[in-house]
Amino acid sequence: MSTLAPGDRILVVAPSWVGDMVMAQSLFKTLKQRSPQAAIDVLAPSWTAPLVERMPEINALVEAPFKHGRADLRKRLQLGRRLRGAAYQWAILLPNSWKSALVPFWARIPRRTGYVGEQRWGLVNDIRRLKRDSSPLTVQRFVALAGYADQPYPSRASLPVPELRVDRGRIGTTLTAMQLPAPERPVLVLCPGAEFGPAKRWPEEYYARVADQYSSRGWEVWLLGSQHDAQVTAQITALCAAKCINLAGRTSLAQAIDLMSLASLVISNDSGLMHVAAALGRPLVAVFGSSDPSVTPPLTPNSAVVTLNLNCSPCFKRRCPLGHLKCLRDLTPARVSTAAERLITDAIPAPDTRPLDP
Repeated sequence: MSTLAPGDRILVVAPSWVGDMVMAQSLFKTLKQRSPQAAIDVLAPSWTAPLVERMPEINALVEAPFKHGRADLRKRLQLGRRLRGAAYQWAILLPNSWKSALVPFWARIPRRTGYVGEQRWGLVNDIRRLKRDSSPLTVQRFVALAGYADQPYPSRASLPVPELRVDRGRIGTTLTAMQLPAPERPVLVLCPGAEFGPAKRWPEEYYARVADQYSSRGWEVWLLGSQHDAQVTAQITALCAAKCINLAGRTSLAQAIDLMSLASLVISNDSGLMHVAAALGRPLVAVFGSSDPSVTPPLTPNSAVVTLNLNCSPCFKRRCPLGHLKCLRDLTPARVSTAAERLITDAIPAPDTRPLDP
């Protein structure tokens, strides 16, 4: 069954990666399209709050106080018992782990939908199986959970695109906090990190060459990333002839979203920030190496994927198993710049800057 009643309360157990959380908005939008009055709560780590508050489809964030990779059975049981009073009618589980199914089970949510995953029989009572005759996008797998078990995956054209809202007042506050003036020139945002590993990172010297190219044309260049990316961004700034503003490790996720909304162009590895840029509608060039753009591409039409489609890729490895990293080293700055130029010659839509709900 997949029929939603107007007053249904739904708990979505969300992914623990930035990119997957952004893509999950397509599911939230689908649920609201089918039942605008349904209340959707999201069970997710506290760090997802900047994403959740920028998704108007979500009613509330239920903080998951669990350490990454830990079972934390006592905490899951306590949370499940506490959520019984919320009277959820439906739980949708996006992760495939067995532990992600425990809270909805202990919360006694009557319908618990998810893929087979790690031995979840009984914990998940609306079991879905991946269809062997198709290779869906991650977002198609997410959205399919809103429908009947025997339905085909939704077509990519039918998927609602993630759209993060930004608030102009908060953008101003972030610029002040970062000691940045409001940009009067086009801004190139570079996202050269990748939490997964170096097999997803385009070479630092290539990012530096692109930065110099746009800086010579009068653009500002900002580098964004987490504290784990600070070493990579420092190498890029050292290689640049131009002055780049290295913001990696200096911003929160919320501040990174605010700053990225000002970009005239984003160039990014396959990463969480790539999906954030897409959801902000920014012109985006996404560089793919060891990962597969047919699984987790940016979902906005205002984007271009550059990849070489070598026989050895995608390998999905953290490090190149052959030691040459040709999938990225042979992907030249000229090719990325050509893709970028095609994007920025088109009209650039302004981001949604309606005030966020308090």
